[in-house]
Amino acid sequence: MNAYTTEPQGGNYLGSAPVLIAGDTDAALQRAVRTIEAAGARIGATIRLEQAAARIAIQPSASAVWLELERDGGPEMDRLLSRIDDDVRARRYAAVISARREFIDPVFCALGTAPIELVIDGNEAERAAALAIALSGIHGADPLSDIASDRSSERLRQLSDEVGRIASTLARLSAGPEASARLAPIMPPGEVPQVASEQVRQVIRARRLRNRFFEEDLFADPAWDMLLDLLQAEIAQLRVPVSSLCIAAAVPATTALRWLKTMTDKGIFVRRADPHDGRRVFVELSRQASLAIRRYFAEVGPVAVV
Repeated sequence: MNAYTTEPQGGNYLGSAPVLIAGDTDAALQRAVRTIEAAGARIGATIRLEQAAARIAIQPSASAVWLELERDGGPEMDRLLSRIDDDVRARRYAAVISARREFIDPVFCALGTAPIELVIDGNEAERAAALAIALSGIHGADPLSDIASDRSSERLRQLSDEVGRIASTLARLSAGPEASARLAPIMPPGEVPQVASEQVRQVIRARRLRNRFFEEDLFADPAWDMLLDLLQAEIAQLRVPVSSLCIAAAVPATTALRWLKTMTDKGIFVRRADPHDGRRVFVELSRQASLAIRRYFAEVGPVAVV
């Protein structure tokens, strides 16, 4: 598909650099174009996946790159994702990667620590929100538009603050009973309490049962659900790939990935490369997080933890 430019439909992005769109099929490109146009952003070019790296290299200025994936592009896709990750980390532009659920593992594995927005099987609202967050400058790049007050950006700030509070709580718990005022110590400092796998499994089951009686999103708590799933896997000495952890989060995959990345950035989760599959990573609890959640279970004892 040939490159082309358009004028913005609205005023939000007037004067900003254009958005480059890359996709692996014509249908993917068309879908991305609809999203960018609906947001009122200016499109700089639409290019096929195999041409994307060369086109990005010569682009003088771009506010963002939107990559739309409908299939697994293999090594070529991995190289492009790695290139985009490097560029975003260098603040050349922002980026949004939209992909299907079955590609979560290779896409997440190819990306590093750059603040890239991931959209998995996203609806139009989720896609628009991802673009708004990417262009808002919230990740530390220079502001590129006047949408920094967008509600989606504010939600991401709140998410970061919330994960920060979780990290602080885990740090206090992992430090042991003497780290805060308590009536009686539960265990000696440094001792790692044992937690029964069945106890964690019952808690997870109880949390899922709530969905039979109330709306599922009423109790959405992806951070806690992922912590529980990783604890259960740790006890059973199992490894958890990204795709499985997103399912355990019990929220849309796009939301789960945002939580996963933020909690990894905060040191609560740790990425581990799969030694047998270069396109997959496992996620596990950090040592501090593991100790904290084990101490939590030890302190509540037989009381139902839901």
